[in-house]
Formats: sequence, C-alpha cells, structure tokens
Amino acid sequence: MKQRMHAVAFAAAALAMGHGAWAGEAEAKKWIDSEFQPSTLNKDQQMAEMKWFIDAAAKLKAKGVTQISVVSETLTVHEYESKTLTKAFEEITGIKVKHEIMQEGDVVEKLQTSMQSGKSIYDGWINDSDHIGTHYRYGTAWAISDQITGAWKDYTNPGLDLKDFIGTSFTTAPDGKMYQLPDQQFANLYWFRADLFARQDLKDKFKAKYGYDLGVPLNWSAYEDIAKFFSEDVKTIDGHPIYGHMDYGKKDPSLGWRFTDAWLSMAGEADVGIPNGLPVDEWGIRVADDKCTPVGASVERGGGANSPAAVYALTKYIDWMKAYAPKEATGMTFGEAGPVPAQGQIAQQIFWYTAFTADMIKPGLPVVNADGSPKWRMAPGPNGPYWKQGMQNGYQDVGSWTFLKAADPNREIAAWLYAQFVTSKTVSLKKSITGLTFIRDSDIHADYFTKNAAKYGGLIEFYRSPARVAWTPTGNNVPDYPKLAQLWWKNVAVAVTGEKTPQQAMDNLANEMDDVMARLQRAGMAHCAPKLNPKSAPSKWLGTKEAPWAKLSNEKPKGETIAYDTLLNAWKAGKVR
Repeated sequence: MKQRMHAVAFAAAALAMGHGAWAGEAEAKKWIDSEFQPSTLNKDQQMAEMKWFIDAAAKLKAKGVTQISVVSETLTVHEYESKTLTKAFEEITGIKVKHEIMQEGDVVEKLQTSMQSGKSIYDGWINDSDHIGTHYRYGTAWAISDQITGAWKDYTNPGLDLKDFIGTSFTTAPDGKMYQLPDQQFANLYWFRADLFARQDLKDKFKAKYGYDLGVPLNWSAYEDIAKFFSEDVKTIDGHPIYGHMDYGKKDPSLGWRFTDAWLSMAGEADVGIPNGLPVDEWGIRVADDKCTPVGASVERGGGANSPAAVYALTKYIDWMKAYAPKEATGMTFGEAGPVPAQGQIAQQIFWYTAFTADMIKPGLPVVNADGSPKWRMAPGPNGPYWKQGMQNGYQDVGSWTFLKAADPNREIAAWLYAQFVTSKTVSLKKSITGLTFIRDSDIHADYFTKNAAKYGGLIEFYRSPARVAWTPTGNNVPDYPKLAQLWWKNVAVAVTGEKTPQQAMDNLANEMDDVMARLQRAGMAHCAPKLNPKSAPSKWLGTKEAPWAKLSNEKPKGETIAYDTLLNAWKAGKVR
C-alpha cells in the first residue's frame, strides 16, 4: 500500500519530466545507478523524487541560496551524510552543504548558545529528540508539522510520508505538534556472546551452580549471576581472560548519558507508561495532572530521582563495573568503552548501543566467524526488581532534524530540503545499511534486510518486533535538557570514586535538579514552566501503587533466563518476549 501511495505521490512529477532531459538529470541518474541502491523505490520513482528536489532547489537558488551549514554528532551514519550525501545533494541540486560533525556535548553546547543568543549558528541541526521538552517549552524551535503546511509547504517533498517514520511519537510535544524529524535512531540493548552461551560445558556448569539455564537474562538477578559466573568461574576462554560485564565510569560528560539514557527506568524507577512514565518519568521528574508542568525530581516533592529504585540502579552499576568488568573500565569514556566487546573478552553487556553494530560485524574481528556471521547476538535488556509490565524497557536514541526560529528563513528552508533528502526513500535504505540506524518502517521490512538479517545478530528481528516501541528517548517531562543533563555525570562520578554513597549522590542530584527547575520557574517559559511542589516527608510519596516506589524487602529475586530462539519466535509471533 505504501509503495502504491508513494508512486501516486510522484505521478505528477514523473509526467512533468516528459521525455526530454532536465537540469541535473545526468547527475541524479549517476547517483541512482550507483550509490542509491538498493532502495525501496524503483529507479523511475527515484528519478521522479530527485526531479522534485532539483525544482525546489532552483527556487531557492533564485533567491541567492547556494550554500548552507548543518551539524550533527559523530556517528557512522552522520559521517556518511557528511562525506557522501552532501556531495550527492550538491551535484544533483547545485546547493553546497557544509555538514559538520562533532561530539554530542559540543552540539548541545552550540545549540544552547544559539537558543540563548537568538542567532542560530547553523541553518539546521541534527539534535537528539531528548530535547523535545526543551524545544516545546522555550518556543525557540519551529514546529515542523506547522511549517510543512505553512511557510515550508512548497518545499516539502510530496513523498515525505511521515507515517513511514517510526520515531515521530518521540518528537511530538504535549501540544500534539511534531517539532523534529527523525534522521537516525538506535536502541540500547543487551549484547552477549551467543557462541559461549551455547557451549554445553558452560551451560552444565552454570546450571549446576545456579539451578537454572544459562540464557538471555530476563532480570537483573540473572545478569548478575551470569556476570559473576564468567568473571569468577570461567575466568579464561582459549587462554585469554573473559569478563562477565563491560561498562565505563570516567568522570566525563558521557557518563551522564549512561544514566539519562534510561538506566533508572531499566531498574524500574519510573511509572508505567510508554513512551515515558507518567506522572514520574525515567529521570525521576514528576509532572502535574496536566501531564506537562514539572513539579519536582526529589522524593520530597513527589519525584523519583533519589528514590530506592534510583539508588538501587546506581549501586548495581558501580558494583558490577568494579567486580566483573575489566579494571580499565572505570577510567573509560563512552567512546573508549564502545569498541571493547569487539575485542573478544566480554561475555555480555547489559547497556549496549546498537549504533555499534556496524563496527561489530567487520571481517577478522574475534567476535566474527570466518563466514562473516557474528558470534554475538542482541536482545532486550533485562529488568530490575522495581520494573513492572508496561514500563519503558530502555533507551532509544533518535537524532532528529531541528530548526530554530532565529535562523535565516531561506537558508533554513534549504536545510529543510537537505534534511528531507537524507531521509528520503531514494537514499534511506542505503543509509540504513551503512549506519544500521533505522528511521523508516519500509526500510526495516525491505527485502535486503530479510535476506541479510543473519548478519546483524538480532537487530532486524528486534526492529520488526512490537518490542521496539518500549525503547524510548528522554521525554516531555524534562524541561531543559542541556541544563539538567549536565548535573548527572558529576554526581554519578563521585559515587564511582567512593567520595559519596549512592544515596548521597542521588540525593544531591535530585536537589540540584529541583534547584534548576526552581530557577526555570522564576524565569518563565513559553509553555509549561516548572511549578515545584512544596517539600514534604518522603513517606507521603513512597508507595506500592505508583512512583516513587517504596524500597523492596528483596532486591534480588531468583534469576530468570530465556533461550534466544524462544525470544526470536516470540518476536515473530508479535509479542514483546
């Protein structure tokens, strides 16, 4: 059905092409015949789509727009855009794009500067949808859903097909408007060495010790047992050390992502609710009954940032890293720790970004078989003891196009054109193959991935399953992502070093979050500014029916696992697991 709709959308453009040559036709044909294959469109549909881009660009060039500047964080998929797709866009449309890539923290800092100064440094931004609450409340970013029926209507691709994007629910604010267009997304899943888990000697040894099967852990108890088993019982594989866990703990901004990217929700800190818990989300921020006004992060104000579940989550992170990961892990950043599992000495990792998939399937790696198939697999992350059915399962990064009202209007429209180009059906399947960061349902279900699913260790099965909707980005409860996110890594770091206990660290974090929201309350915002609850005794809020949850008497129930094949069959049957 979608293919037919897409073909109809370009029918007029195809007719307009006629039989004569048109400016840019040769360049478009060159790219379509080479780089832009495979595609979910046939070549005639691709040519019609490129004809639309050329015509739209011509109108902008007539207004003097010949060059634009955009920015994104450093990821494989964005490197592909920066090095390859900018060249294609320039050759086909005649508009030159300077697509800068830098560390995520630098992107956030520049974005914050632009929002505060009223002058946009770039014409377009690929900015995580974690900022959705920020963009909505400050009113400094355009609501794209408004623009495409308004000022950008004549520059909006008739084949954009927003319904085909799998992440637009994450870029939609409480007002029902879409503020960002997904450009790439990837989930944070469980990673394990399937070849080791399948060894009969290890299976027998594990079951004899723990009384249940070695398999994909369903809860944190099982993950901990497996970590202990490989680190303390197995110890070596083929003469090399083997570790039951991998993580990172250096005092660095990336340590904040380790927690804001839904670690607390994996433990069960938040309320039930998809995409994020309501009224308390995975950051521990509570909103009022309007589902929009933040009222506090500390338990004393009804939040969950320093609740028993949050403290438990931080405690386990530290305990596991120090006991079962390589000793270097505590001094590593996100970027330094990412490649370690590919070196072959890690048995499992509970917090693993699927963005690393492309770098984990390269021939010759210790975790890749001689035939090119991976020795590893990915699966849903296990849940902590506070977790309940219907809660967010984990994090999904959704890097999304964002446009600030402070930018030059014509250059910004050109950036919107480029954003549509790099997410268009003409190029998106090839981009998905390159970066393995899916944004379109049509790409996920493309024949290419059906034929090659075995290469990707479960990634395709995951994204085709109903499970994918339970992995979500930071949501609308967070009123100012840049200001609040920077509080996390500094507070977690002092718990890693032992300068503070996990409880003290989370108490301080919760209070600092409340302080920032109090300043935002006084400063005012365009929409839904914080309005803090008065402080009260924690006993008023801690309970068993909603977050913040009271402390459990037993935080380590019996471990539970599932066979990986059983999990895959559940996905195929339309179940989460």
